[in-house]
Amino acid sequence: MSDTLDWGGNPTPLKVQDLTLRDGTQSLFATRMRTEDMIPIAEQMDECGFWAMEVWGGATFDAMSRFLGEDPWERPRTLRKYAKKTPFAMLLRGQNLVGYRNYADDVARKFVDLSCEAGVNVFRTFDALNDYRNFEVVVERIKANGQHFQGTICYSLTERFMGGEVFNLDYYLDKARQLVAMEADSICVKDMAGILAPYDAYTLVRALKQAVDVPIHLHSHYTSGMASMTMLKAAEAGVDIIDTCLAPFALRTSHPAIEPILVTLENTPRDTGLSLRKLLAINEHLEKIAPKYRDFMSSTTMAQIDTGVLVHQVPGGMISNLVNQLKENKALHRLPEVYKEVAVTRKELGTPPLVTPTSQIVGVQAVLNVLFGKYKLVTNETKGLVWGLYGKTPTPVDPEVRAKVLKGYARGTEPFDGRPADVLEPEMDQAKERVKDIPGADDFDVMTSAIYDVTGTQFVKIKHGLLPMPANMKGKSLDDIAEEDKLMAECAKEVKQKLAKK
Repeated sequence: MSDTLDWGGNPTPLKVQDLTLRDGTQSLFATRMRTEDMIPIAEQMDECGFWAMEVWGGATFDAMSRFLGEDPWERPRTLRKYAKKTPFAMLLRGQNLVGYRNYADDVARKFVDLSCEAGVNVFRTFDALNDYRNFEVVVERIKANGQHFQGTICYSLTERFMGGEVFNLDYYLDKARQLVAMEADSICVKDMAGILAPYDAYTLVRALKQAVDVPIHLHSHYTSGMASMTMLKAAEAGVDIIDTCLAPFALRTSHPAIEPILVTLENTPRDTGLSLRKLLAINEHLEKIAPKYRDFMSSTTMAQIDTGVLVHQVPGGMISNLVNQLKENKALHRLPEVYKEVAVTRKELGTPPLVTPTSQIVGVQAVLNVLFGKYKLVTNETKGLVWGLYGKTPTPVDPEVRAKVLKGYARGTEPFDGRPADVLEPEMDQAKERVKDIPGADDFDVMTSAIYDVTGTQFVKIKHGLLPMPANMKGKSLDDIAEEDKLMAECAKEVKQKLAKK
């Protein structure tokens, strides 16, 4: 059958980027995987032949400094000692860097320089609004450091399939051409909610390959259950690189498992050339350490996929935030109302793709709208989005909503349409001031404080011994897990015996 395919005019081996050590653990285990559990497999993964290994970025920086008691800058440096050949990739949120707001240009420039120094080679750079003005500063520094700039298009829909007035094929082709004009070394289609249908993927990849000359990379979460099929159709359409995880950290809200895709494409022109034997050996280690993180894994449903996302299109991470907000307000029963309101609020706020940070902004505002009435309570982040602090939304903000939201807003009631960072004052001096009295604090510590002024500065103090390491940062060992399992087994046995006596 494969002989009848033209493979999108790209009959070459399909390249694979592994996400296990970053997006895999972020999606399944709330980014709680510790570097100590990565070290034993880093050298083996380096021998697999991946196009790149994603080991940093996204929520890693926040989770390591706030929950794990680890210096985030040390992870790529440590792993590089063991994985000497494979490029290291990171997820960079454009001018948001690894935070949840736009940072000033001086912070953005220095962050990229330090990331390159720490060992990052491939910068997957995205903006939640696909407003590439938010790329300008970081791209200049990525290029200046001689590293790979992967321009990203956040994939989104307003309907079940690609099309309609907003997120249609012309929209994505236009974004791709903009990235080529910015000298992107490759282009990634980032499907954060797992809503890219297989045949839409074929159409999109085929069109992108004809429109631009740079490699096309596909990223699709498994949330809806479509991603493996989507990857296969993309391979048939000629996609150059795909994202996958090793099986123990795949599926659910993570990514397709590489192993079945590898076997599916064996003996075809798109054969990945990866060794199934090597991957299975690494999986043995992952299976052994995974129990340490099981408490962070969702266990609220039997299904490993969320078929609801095919209707409401809300990404997995956004769902957990919505649920937590409603629980805090003793209103979890109103979740169906919130799902409906998300679609309405999103349209009113300019139809932003639902990815960090706009997913949180839209989600929180939708909850407030349901609980307290339409825009009776408005977050500062919603005000910033409507004013233009995050960039240009794909569609205009509803005029009536804008008037309500911006009433009394400190930055003004008239929206701003310039480059968002142009209104931000330099921040590095303030960060230096926060850590100036910490003995041994270096440029990396200053940057940690710049990204997270409260929690980051607190971590720097912990790191240099000015504050004690909180007990909750120490994590569980496999011995702890084994003891818990033993106690649970004994408890279950005791209950069983009591029931038998009755």
